[in-house]
Amino acid sequence: MFGAPKWRSSSVEDYLKVIYALRERGAEVITPSALAGRLAVSLSSASGMIRKLADLGLVEHARYGDITLTQPGRRIALEVLRRHRLIELYLVKELDYSWDEVHDEAELLEHTISDTLLDRIAAKLGHPVVDPHGDPIPASDGSIPVATAQPLATLDPPASGQIVRVVDSDPELLRYLTDQQIGLGDRISVLERKPFGGPLMVRVGSPPDEVTHGFGDVLAESVYVEVDR
Repeated sequence: MFGAPKWRSSSVEDYLKVIYALRERGAEVITPSALAGRLAVSLSSASGMIRKLADLGLVEHARYGDITLTQPGRRIALEVLRRHRLIELYLVKELDYSWDEVHDEAELLEHTISDTLLDRIAAKLGHPVVDPHGDPIPASDGSIPVATAQPLATLDPPASGQIVRVVDSDPELLRYLTDQQIGLGDRISVLERKPFGGPLMVRVGSPPDEVTHGFGDVLAESVYVEVDR
């Protein structure tokens, strides 16, 4: 499907996927320590895998510098992301999972699902372009829509727009948003930044059901907004 090498391991796929995802979410520099933290492995393990990926021609990494995907590495990362995000959407749409339950299931299934089954899932879902968290789903040819949404944390009042994406790495955060009745498609307006490191005050919803919330740094960095033009 993507012209990827025939050899493969789940560890290689996980590292390439995380490198892509970190860059996708705005990381300017990706280091072995960042990968170690994201994958919950030791720094020595992450450094060893980066050397392996570089030897395989899947990443480029100057010592103490940024880690970047090569074209073959990027193709594999997009293939894995396609599997992961389609599986998540299928679990939500067809098996009634909630959006906070699907990440770990998809992490397991993405390494074993066949291309045939994946294509049938895509067809069953109508060839969707985003997953349950608003993340873009790569197409079967390796192309991916260009994301234009901005992290809420980067917006200043009186910016407003629509919530279109939420970082899915923390199930507790997703459950909190559900409890607060905040989700994709909701209108959101930035009201003010409280001083001395205080929360970002926002208004969520449309009249007459608008609700004011205080978003801390983690929440504001995890919610992405398509800003009104």
